[in-house]
Amino acid sequence: MSYLRRRTFSRDALTLMATDAVSIVLSFWLALAFRFDGLIPRIDQRWFALSIPAIVAVFVLANLALGLYQHVWRFTSPRAVLVIGLSSLGCTLALIAADLLWTSARPVPVSVVGLGGVLSFGLFTVARYRQRLLTGLMGHLQQLVGSPDRQRVLIVGAGAAGHFLARQIEAATDHRYELVGFVDDDPKKQHRHFTGAWVLGDRTAIPALVAEREVDLIIIAIHRISGPLLRDLLSICLTTRARVKILPDFLGAIERAHGALPLRDISAEDLLGRQTCEVDQLACRDLVAGKVVLVTGAAGSIGSELSRQILSLGPARLLLVDNNETGLHDLSLALPAAGADQLLPVVADVTNQSRIETIFAAHRPQVVFHVAAYKHVPMMEHHPDEAVRVNVLGTAVMAELAAHHAVERFVFISTDKAVNPASVMGATKRVGELLMMHHAEQSAGRRGGTLFTAVRFGNVLGSRGSVAPTFVRQIEQGGPVTITHPEMTRFFISISEAVSLVIQAATQTAGGDIFMLDMGQAIRIEDLAHKMIRLRGLRPGADIPIVYSGVRPGEKLHEELHTADEAQLPTPHARIFRIRAAAAARLADLPERVAELVELAYHQRVGQLTDALWRLAGPAQVLEPAPRALPAPADAPAELEREFGGAVRYGRP
Repeated sequence: MSYLRRRTFSRDALTLMATDAVSIVLSFWLALAFRFDGLIPRIDQRWFALSIPAIVAVFVLANLALGLYQHVWRFTSPRAVLVIGLSSLGCTLALIAADLLWTSARPVPVSVVGLGGVLSFGLFTVARYRQRLLTGLMGHLQQLVGSPDRQRVLIVGAGAAGHFLARQIEAATDHRYELVGFVDDDPKKQHRHFTGAWVLGDRTAIPALVAEREVDLIIIAIHRISGPLLRDLLSICLTTRARVKILPDFLGAIERAHGALPLRDISAEDLLGRQTCEVDQLACRDLVAGKVVLVTGAAGSIGSELSRQILSLGPARLLLVDNNETGLHDLSLALPAAGADQLLPVVADVTNQSRIETIFAAHRPQVVFHVAAYKHVPMMEHHPDEAVRVNVLGTAVMAELAAHHAVERFVFISTDKAVNPASVMGATKRVGELLMMHHAEQSAGRRGGTLFTAVRFGNVLGSRGSVAPTFVRQIEQGGPVTITHPEMTRFFISISEAVSLVIQAATQTAGGDIFMLDMGQAIRIEDLAHKMIRLRGLRPGADIPIVYSGVRPGEKLHEELHTADEAQLPTPHARIFRIRAAAAARLADLPERVAELVELAYHQRVGQLTDALWRLAGPAQVLEPAPRALPAPADAPAELEREFGGAVRYGRP
């Protein structure tokens, strides 16, 4: 009984009933005035006053019986106009029959009943549809022609996005989709009618509905969906046999698609469930607008996105520095520069001090984003000399020249692997953070000194070396999908969000800061792999085999975002934190320690190099007295002597 009451009366039913009652009175009064040319006899006025309550009751009860007070008319299908017409026609015929069978003089002329019924139908429709009437009728006529091979669709979300999607399904000319119904957690929408279908339940009903109603496709259509809700919905939907899609920016997409459903596959970024990140665009623009900005590693995944976002903020000139000339060429063609002089690709190696010095002297950059680095953990375990050369020497060269040329801000891109490092790559990044602190200490109090800062974040989903593209490639090849360890977790962030937060962090630094981006919850790599397989309609372990390869050299099972002795402090932006260590690292002899690392790297003394690297960047972060620098071996290449002999502060003495 309670179920019937919920279906019979919506929250606005009484208001709509009152509107219908007024519409009926107005319609029949106008019909009566029309019948008598506006001069209604007193006797007919009296009969009208006595009859109108019964007439109102007949129309309202008929509307109630046909469910016209159950609909949410803002989202109701135009074909409900037929129900309104059926109700009005039935009531009109019933009243005419009663009028004709009346034993004495007719209380209301038959013509008044007929015209009043027509006018009531019009006002009922106008009250419910207003300007949608014409569009609704056309949509209904298109829906009359069906297709035998339509996909049965269940829409998750009965709000504005779900409403427009349902209307798009109804209006589609190819009739590929058949709307089964909606699912929505809002109790006010339960068992109500939206755009040609009912709200069939909340999210927990999805598996049963898919099975009972043979749903082929589940479409998530929720505007500004939160991360936890999206993750929960995906977990439920992926237990069913139906394919799962998500509705993107549907308003713009529908216009561009000329009526086709604007669907896309759920991406790895969607699996993160992160909400859209908003930054202070004015502050970011003030940071780079009208200035010369230099980005190292510009051809890489992070560097290229950083270049795109910086270019949108209006720099006077953007210097794209990378040693990958093909990637640099492709990037320069892809970026929409405002003028020929705004964008300057520069092929250069950040470890080549003389080349970088020439760039600084010629272009005088005011803001530097140092992204260039080797990032692959297992690869760098086998080549620690190259990791030190690029990640340590390259950072030292860039920072030293930035300070010498009075760059306003220098932003170093770090990683969560620099926290209690267990890999050579992570240790070199920790040395980079120490270099930022050292140069900030040297610049402190100096007028016009450079503001050095570092920004830490975890794995960038979709970047080169990220696990997501690897999984996609392995799935497309039919497997196997390789996972190092079933319990391994990682923090993930999208490229665009990471870059926008890096720029925002740069606006907040006062020099000597280490910022950490909000990485959300750690994600199990195995769960990510299973979902990516399942989203392609395949079964993990059955259609796509999964192989556990074992933890690789330098990898941790679980990454950290700060050490136990580091405090995480809030900043004006909710997704950016300032990291403050309980005790400052000793930085006085850092240049000598870095020089030792560079020396050992160029002589490929791997054992001594890794020992020195761990003494410098180990979890304790205590800088021991530097041992005496080793002399160059007799067979050292002459090129090293010419290029690095005294050419840079951190090179060989």
